Amino acid sequence: MARWVLHVDLDQFIAAVEVLRHPELRGRPVVVGGDGDPTKRGVVSTASYEARAYGVHSGLPLRTAARRCPDAVFLPVDRDLYESVSDQVMATLRSLGVVVEVLGWDEAFLAVDGDPEAMAREIRDRVRAATGLECTVGIGQNKLQAKLATGFGKPAGIFRLTADTWFDVLGALPADALWGVGAKTAKRLKKLDITTVGELATADPAALASEFGPTNGPWLVLLARGLDTSPVSDAPHVPRSRGRETTFQDDLPDWEDVRREVSELARRVAADVAEEGRDVARVIVKVRYAPFITQTHGRTLEAPSVEPDLIEAAALAALDAFPGRRPVRLLGVRAEFQR
Repeated sequence: MARWVLHVDLDQFIAAVEVLRHPELRGRPVVVGGDGDPTKRGVVSTASYEARAYGVHSGLPLRTAARRCPDAVFLPVDRDLYESVSDQVMATLRSLGVVVEVLGWDEAFLAVDGDPEAMAREIRDRVRAATGLECTVGIGQNKLQAKLATGFGKPAGIFRLTADTWFDVLGALPADALWGVGAKTAKRLKKLDITTVGELATADPAALASEFGPTNGPWLVLLARGLDTSPVSDAPHVPRSRGRETTFQDDLPDWEDVRREVSELARRVAADVAEEGRDVARVIVKVRYAPFITQTHGRTLEAPSVEPDLIEAAALAALDAFPGRRPVRLLGVRAEFQR
C-alpha cells in the first residue's frame, strides 16, 4: 500500500454543477431535488452553501426547504449531467497515474507516494482546470483518516489527519463524528456511557461485542482509534443491491393500494436485477408514513433467486410485517444480492 491516502470530495457537487450551467445563480441559495417544484413532494438532493445556512440539507422535504429558505432557487435533478461531469473528474484523477477508488459521483480515494500536500494541490488545480469545480482533499495514513480529514478541510481546503493527531482532533468529538457511526449506534453507545470518540477508543471490545455483536463491537473500537486496513482499490464497484422508490403526491390511505404499489415496485426491481444476472438473497421494503416517519422490514428468500414471483412474494411478506396502517407517502423496494 502507498504511504498516503488522499480523499477527494467535490464541494457541494450537484449545486456547483448547476451554478456552472447557470452562472447567474452564483452566490444565491440553490436547492436541487425532485422535478424542481417545491410545492410537490420530494426531497433535497443537495443544497448550496448559501442554502445550507438556512438549515437546508440533503434528504429534507422540498416543502420544508422552501419554508426555511423562501428565496432559494429550486432546480430539478439532472442525473445525466452530473454523471457526465463526474466522469470528467474521475478521468482527471486517473490521469495522475495513481490508484483511484471511486466512491460515488463526487468523491474518491487515491493511494499516493511522496509529498501528499503537493499532490493535493495538484489535484485541486487539475480538477478546477478540467471542470471549473472546487474540491477538498483529506490526507491520512489510511482511508478512514483521509475521509474524516476532508470534513475539516471544507470548503476547497486541504487537511491532514494522522495517528499522531487523531485524538487531538477527534478525541473530544461525539462518537457519531466517526465515518460509519450513525445516530442509532451513537444512541446505543450512550446507554453504555460512551459518548465521545476518545471514550469509544478506550472501551472494552468484549463489552461492545456483547452489545453489537462479535464483529461490529470490536470494529467500533478500532474505528475510534483511527485504525483501518482496507486498501485503496481501483476494482470496478459492484453494487450490493438494487432498488426503486416512489413518492406519492397524495397519501395512500388504502393499504390495498399500498400492496399493489409494492407489487409493482418489486416487479420493476426484479427486471432490474435480471439484467445483472445476480441472485437476490433478501428483499427490503421501506414505508414512509405521513408526515415523515420511515420504517423498513425485510424478508430473506429461502434460496437466492432472480425469479420475479419470489421477489414479489418476499416484498409482500415484508410489507405484512408493518404493524401500522397509516396513510403512506413513500414506498421503496430494495433487493440485496447474494454475497
